Amino acid sequence: MECYLPFKNRLDLFVMHKYKLVLLILVISFLSFNTLHKYYVSVTEIEYISEQKSLQIISRVFIDDFESTLRNRYDERLTLAVDNEDELVNYYTERYLKEKLKITINGEPIQFNFIGKEYEDDLMLSYLEAVNLNEISTIEVVNRVLFETFPDQKNIVRFKINSTNKSILLVKENDKGLLNL
Repeated sequence: MECYLPFKNRLDLFVMHKYKLVLLILVISFLSFNTLHKYYVSVTEIEYISEQKSLQIISRVFIDDFESTLRNRYDERLTLAVDNEDELVNYYTERYLKEKLKITINGEPIQFNFIGKEYEDDLMLSYLEAVNLNEISTIEVVNRVLFETFPDQKNIVRFKINSTNKSILLVKENDKGLLNL
């Protein structure tokens, strides 16, 4: 025995399937665009320790992004975050950071020392320090880290100086920030 749905129900069924199909296409499109888009962000913390007269800097970047940059710039065989990491990684990391991260205090450029780095999950933390710094009234930071590899890169710089806590967002078109204390 064959069962026929009344015309109105078949039309409703067709419309319902059409809406499901449109919804499915929209969901797939949304998910496709979301998975293709990756965010490129670094966070650099700059803290002044008045008792030590030092500026302590911690820069956090994604390992894979930094590795791509070092490979493009210096040596395509470099691999980060492995047990037998090449000693050149530290050399190139220091060289790169000293070229791309510039700090000026009270109108004078400062030199910082590369203390080392470590890996935490999918991040690389680089430790830098500038010593023998007296009182800070202005600090200017230029952070061009990863801009040449990732045009959409965003570099957040967080300051903890004296009693001031402030963050700035630097992008390729505006890679410099100034803080007056």
